[in-house]
Amino acid sequence: MFPATVYSDRRKKLRAELSGGLVLFIGNQEVPFNYPANTYSFRQDSNFSYFFGLDHPDLAGIIDLDEEMDFIFGNDVDIEDIIWMGVQPTMKDQAAKVGVENTAPLTGLNEMIKIALESGRMIHFVPPYRGETIIWLSDLLHIPHLELKEKASEPLIRAIIKLRMKKDPMEVAEIEKMVDVAYKMHTTGMKMAKPGVVEREIAGTIEGIALSLAGPVSFPVILSINGQTLHNHYHGNTLVEGRMLVIDAGCENDLHYSSDITRTVPVGGKFNDRQRGIYEVVLNANLTAAKAVKPGVPFKEIHMLAATEIAKGLINLGIMKGDPTEAALKGAHTLFFPHGLGHPLGLDVHDLEGLGENFIGYDDEVQRSQEFGLAFLRFGRKLQEGFVMTIEPGIYFIPELIDIWKAENKLAEFINYDVVETYKDFGGIRIEDDVLVTADGYRVLGKPIPKTVDEIEKLMQ
Repeated sequence: MFPATVYSDRRKKLRAELSGGLVLFIGNQEVPFNYPANTYSFRQDSNFSYFFGLDHPDLAGIIDLDEEMDFIFGNDVDIEDIIWMGVQPTMKDQAAKVGVENTAPLTGLNEMIKIALESGRMIHFVPPYRGETIIWLSDLLHIPHLELKEKASEPLIRAIIKLRMKKDPMEVAEIEKMVDVAYKMHTTGMKMAKPGVVEREIAGTIEGIALSLAGPVSFPVILSINGQTLHNHYHGNTLVEGRMLVIDAGCENDLHYSSDITRTVPVGGKFNDRQRGIYEVVLNANLTAAKAVKPGVPFKEIHMLAATEIAKGLINLGIMKGDPTEAALKGAHTLFFPHGLGHPLGLDVHDLEGLGENFIGYDDEVQRSQEFGLAFLRFGRKLQEGFVMTIEPGIYFIPELIDIWKAENKLAEFINYDVVETYKDFGGIRIEDDVLVTADGYRVLGKPIPKTVDEIEKLMQ
């Protein structure tokens, strides 16, 4: 937990962005996965965590914009709880750690909201994403659950994005710690990537590293020799020489700041010529895109720079043809690079995405594309100092997508379909780093994780 003044200052800054009423933050509850007493590991809501800091279930926070008072609602434990959990600090003591003086049992929340509604006061809330929170909010505010998303407060959404997108040095330090844990996860996975190993052996090992050094993985581990499936969570394949292994994994700590790193390595530790050729194209796109990061540059432009570099590299390999800039502008590269270059990173691995991608990643100046591939770019607007972004270009040979495009003869002026056919067994390659936007450029966070061909081969051997 950060010092109490950090949370007080965050709430103060939020007040300055809003005009009046109550701001309501509902913390997460425990969720059972097969019967009520057997729950998933608890994970606090990120917005509640950002402004109120307390990391256990069944809490709510209110910021009274008119009276300039903050409240935390939660129940103190009783003897039955103590038997199972041990003695717990009182709500008053916990609230003091995050700079809140006013506490009350959860029933007090019902009363405060009831009075506010009867008085016609504005109640700001963000779109809920969990079923139990939807029910709680619906009951509290007397809003049908299907209408909650559309009635969420846009001023609050925009204010939270403004505050949370810019990471202060303490937040950057927490993210960087998690990248350093990811270093251990990924280098261990690389060393294990030998023929005959089953994917789950590696996935389980690196998830164990996360738990032993920091906390849970920040998203379910993506690890597969079938890297052409972008988010492949199946771990039942046996590694064979000649395949590439994509490992996309990160972890989060007890403050919930996260890392998100991808590396792709040849099974057995040695790139063959075909693998090396594709890998070098992706690596060049990764490095070129990172070097373009600086305040004031639209991330959409950096995405297109990476797309052009991928087109250029695939032209050199004979897989594509024509002018690379024109090919990228017309979307020919999306047969091989169908996703966006990256996304914000912070308390959420896709930071703030629950508030709405278009609120986070686009504005009046930079609009979201509707074109295939580019439409999947989660963030396109201008970068600012303090943003943390992932840079994750990739090349994938997706047989089903290739078949569709080839049948339509789509963009055939840029694609050598006969050559592409010979790569349908290749899989995919993605290389991802976590990058801080600095005052005059960028910094790749954390201990450098091997990513050149020579570095990877040296480590794996």
